[in-house]
Amino acid sequence: MMKAELLTIGDEILIGQIVNTNAVWMARQLNEAGIRVVHMSSVSDEKNAILNAFAEAGKRAELVLITGGLGPTRDDITKVTFCEFFNTKLILDENVLKDVEGFFTKRGKELSEVNRKQAEVPEGSRVIRNKNGTAPGMWMEKDGTIYVSMPGVPFEMKAMVTDDILPELKKRYTLPFIYHKTILTQGIGESMLAELISDWEDGLAAKKISLAYLPSPGMVRLRMSSSGSSEEELKNRVEQELLKIEPLIRKYIYGYEEYGKEQPTMEEILGNLLKERGLKLALAESCTGGYISHLITSVAGSSAYYNGGVVPYHNEFKQALLRVDASVFDTVGAVSQACVEAMAREVMVTFKATASIAVSGIAGPSGATDDKPVGTTWIAVALNDKVVSKQFTFGDNRQRNIQMTAITGMNMLRKLISGESEQ
Repeated sequence: MMKAELLTIGDEILIGQIVNTNAVWMARQLNEAGIRVVHMSSVSDEKNAILNAFAEAGKRAELVLITGGLGPTRDDITKVTFCEFFNTKLILDENVLKDVEGFFTKRGKELSEVNRKQAEVPEGSRVIRNKNGTAPGMWMEKDGTIYVSMPGVPFEMKAMVTDDILPELKKRYTLPFIYHKTILTQGIGESMLAELISDWEDGLAAKKISLAYLPSPGMVRLRMSSSGSSEEELKNRVEQELLKIEPLIRKYIYGYEEYGKEQPTMEEILGNLLKERGLKLALAESCTGGYISHLITSVAGSSAYYNGGVVPYHNEFKQALLRVDASVFDTVGAVSQACVEAMAREVMVTFKATASIAVSGIAGPSGATDDKPVGTTWIAVALNDKVVSKQFTFGDNRQRNIQMTAITGMNMLRKLISGESEQ
């Protein structure tokens, strides 16, 4: 399998001024094409750093995709450094010059000498013409490694990869298929999940399948990967293993992700279920401060099933807006089963809904008591007359507690609607 390295040039990446989304996008495209990315790196706009990065990349990979440093200003030195690495010189490319002239003419601007230099390319390079900007891409080869330098502007780079670079690689090489299938789980930690499926995981190597654990707040994604010459055979191989693992962790699975397609979110999965069942959702959020509502309404078309919500952060308004009995606060407190169940029932009445989520907890870092440490959270979900509630202790990080409360609450409601609820 061809190995690739992704190299980003620019101080703006290293100082955290911008996020390197180019590398993520390229890695996905290469993987789908059957090319394995073995290394990603970023280097500063400094000649020796770039030269060293080129040399090191050539030792690791047969394909090096480089982005950044091709602008017309003095700090953009990738092109001249490219020439030094390949022991060549810059020459004017007439076709590129026409592209650059056309770019400025269409915009009613005059071509300056600085911009004219954009048409200079390393002698001996295969030029990749830029349909969306002025800086061309450059393809050169050395010691069995292909080096392709492209502009860092995302839509310019993406067009070059999609329209020129990948088609050329597929023409030159017989690339294998790579297939990924990801299981989306919620409600179990990474270590417990690994222990639960250890025997099954031990048998994957013999089937030429690798497994990766991808944890995030409240969730763990399990990615199965395999490569070979037949796409259909790979899919069948992975799907057969899915049939074996599903019974082991079925109660934690909330969806699946196909590589190359957008990962389905919990809010999308819940939203689709609400819409399919003709249900209307209402939310009562204390410790999450409206975060669940934000997630729900981030899905296009959520107005079809989301009626509204309330954020009664202070106990006075839990009582005034959701009619939580005052005795609840005097006896068991706001972070309690009695409180969230009352909130879940009343918010459905208030918003004329048929399903609800209610949450109350101690997000932290303050507010803890001896019997309720930071992270203590009660969640109740309701479907018509049925209410299910559960207590959780998520930890001592405020933002993580909010995220975990949201994802857990949505999954509890999904399970209740689907008939998977444990209570």
